[in-house]
Amino acid sequence: MTAAEQAFDLLLGKGIYTLPDAAMLIGAKKRSLSRWMKGYDYRSQGEVRQSPPLWEPDLPEVEDQLEISFRDLVELRFVHAFSREGIGLKAIRNCLDYARECVQSDRPFSTGRFRTDGKTIFLESLHNAKDPKLLDLRKKQYVFKSIVERTFRDLDLEEDEVVRWRPFRGKGTIVIDPHRAFGQPIAADSGVPTAVLADAVEAEGSVARVARLYEVDPAVIRDSMSYQSELTAA
Repeated sequence: MTAAEQAFDLLLGKGIYTLPDAAMLIGAKKRSLSRWMKGYDYRSQGEVRQSPPLWEPDLPEVEDQLEISFRDLVELRFVHAFSREGIGLKAIRNCLDYARECVQSDRPFSTGRFRTDGKTIFLESLHNAKDPKLLDLRKKQYVFKSIVERTFRDLDLEEDEVVRWRPFRGKGTIVIDPHRAFGQPIAADSGVPTAVLADAVEAEGSVARVARLYEVDPAVIRDSMSYQSELTAA
């Protein structure tokens, strides 16, 4: 097997995203994703200290170019959701570490077990930390529960693991599936990337014409256009 074939096998079924693409899909800042996936330096009491990555990415870094997998993407989506609601990185890291033990998975946020027990895991992780600053976050338990329920709403699970994301308002017309098109957003039935459909309409000037060209339902093309517009506007 050649090096190219080995690289292809490594990526097959995992999905592949650059940090800018992942940031756009999640609606986060690229800088935040970089800090979470690469770690960062900070100064405390006159000393430079290091905050390590939240986890090691699935895909090896090539020429200083970090790319992430679908599993990484889903986990980062949870981290972003928690962070956006005011849950600090220290608490998220603590919860993540404890969840790994409870769920027995290196990507615990994207499991069915976390869907059902996420709130309990969050509270237990705070209790076990024995850190007064983290214990003060117990009032966030309802926020945390809401985030878990809301974020899982457009995720599909099989055998206790997230395998698919329906990113356009939870509708089934568009999916992100690591086993199809390397995890890029596609029309669910046809597999045509949403970006291709949206660009085709702009070039052809007609949804009906593109529907005939690609044999895709016009309603799906309109969803693809709306989705791509929302991505670029975010």
